[in-house]
Amino acid sequence: MKVLQLSLLSLLLAASSAITAQGIPVPATAGSDAVETTETMTMGKKTGSMFEFGIRPSYMFVAGDVQTDAGFGVGVHLRKSLDHLFSLRIDGLYGVNSGMDDRPDISRQYENTWISGSAMAVMTLNNFRFNGDTRSTNFYVMAGAGGNLFEVERQPFGRPWQEGRNDIIDQELTVHAVAGAGVTFRLSPRINLGAEFQSYIPFGDRADRLDGYDNGQYRDLQNVASLSINFNIGNPASQSEPLYWTNAFDPMRQELALATSKIDEATKDSDGDGVVDAVDQEANTPAGVPVDTRGRVLDSDKDGVPDHKDIEPFFPPRAGETIDENGMVNNRDDKPITEDRVQEMIDASIARSKAGNQAGTTTVRTDRGEVFLPMIYFPLGQSTVKYSDYGTLSSVARVIQGNPGLRMVIRGYTDRTGNTANNEVLSYRRALAVIDHLVNQHGISRDSFVLQYRGEENAIVPLDKSYINRRVEFLTASAGMIEEPAPAGAGNNNGGY
Repeated sequence: MKVLQLSLLSLLLAASSAITAQGIPVPATAGSDAVETTETMTMGKKTGSMFEFGIRPSYMFVAGDVQTDAGFGVGVHLRKSLDHLFSLRIDGLYGVNSGMDDRPDISRQYENTWISGSAMAVMTLNNFRFNGDTRSTNFYVMAGAGGNLFEVERQPFGRPWQEGRNDIIDQELTVHAVAGAGVTFRLSPRINLGAEFQSYIPFGDRADRLDGYDNGQYRDLQNVASLSINFNIGNPASQSEPLYWTNAFDPMRQELALATSKIDEATKDSDGDGVVDAVDQEANTPAGVPVDTRGRVLDSDKDGVPDHKDIEPFFPPRAGETIDENGMVNNRDDKPITEDRVQEMIDASIARSKAGNQAGTTTVRTDRGEVFLPMIYFPLGQSTVKYSDYGTLSSVARVIQGNPGLRMVIRGYTDRTGNTANNEVLSYRRALAVIDHLVNQHGISRDSFVLQYRGEENAIVPLDKSYINRRVEFLTASAGMIEEPAPAGAGNNNGGY
């Protein structure tokens, strides 16, 4: 009898030693080496997870033919996580049950000594959630099978209970199924406390003899309610906590965080000028200063004074003229513009184009050649011409007035924020505002303009809120070109950018 007990306990210890701390292989990805374990991806240098060793003081009782009394026992287990949801567990249990029926018509009494070993699969119920990191609570269910030895001392039929003179049902190794559920509470990375309930279902011809009597219709059940104190065993330098304590979505969250950091780095704009650092040729532009598509401070009239400091940003000095630190011509000739002056402006524009045209301008073809005209930019969500652009539009008006018969396309744009319908309305209003200014302030015929508008699909800069995209361009109108009809809702303030 003692030999059987020792053999069963040795078998349990041998099985538990077979559980190693190896992780679960993860397939290699293209362009990278194979990842050895799940924990390698989630825990850096850690290449496995600890296993759990638990001790369980238990309350035991048999559900059988005889009224049960309180029974007590002790259990031990080893648990090893396979992944964030599933674990394997080896259990050992020793305990004593008793029961008694003491009625006038029947007298039965027994004591049962139970020894068992079981292997179970355990599933965590509360780890399939995206939020959170280390769990503080672990709910689980378990099921498995094993072997048991139980010895029963029972009251003989027709005789009272007497120590040393009762019937004995000797130990015999039989098999059982076991199922249960439990909850544990994490106290630290090493220790957790729990409570659980298990039911052992015996098989074979002894299935109805846990209480010593087999005159019932159903097999007896060995029930165990336990408290447990559990310890995570392993080297914390190379092994993580068991995976059922950590978030199952940690690898995905780390991949998302990595992708987000790469996107943030690729679209970083340190000086806030609307041009990402990857293409910004002037990385320390002062705040609010207009720049071209390469992040360079604009100097539209090439007078050496940047537009944000230039009071006359679109009036290049003529031969013999000088400028001050504010871009103002000191010895300016204010004679009315002549045809020769228009030609001079055209020639200067052509010369700038040959030398490398400054971004932020568009081209208009005239009888005397190409003229480069600056774009008009708008604040977010607005379509009103700024006072600071009056000088620019004055230059545009001079070109039109100096070229009778010239027709221009006035084309409005938006950036990439807002919905498509609202952006079309806003780009239409911007183009219309520029046309109205030229007509009302400079007396230019409305027939000289062809209004067009575009939405977010024609962005210059691939940033949603770049002011460079919120623009109006001046282009040459080809023969027979007609205006685009106003979009639906153009008469209402529907919003847009």
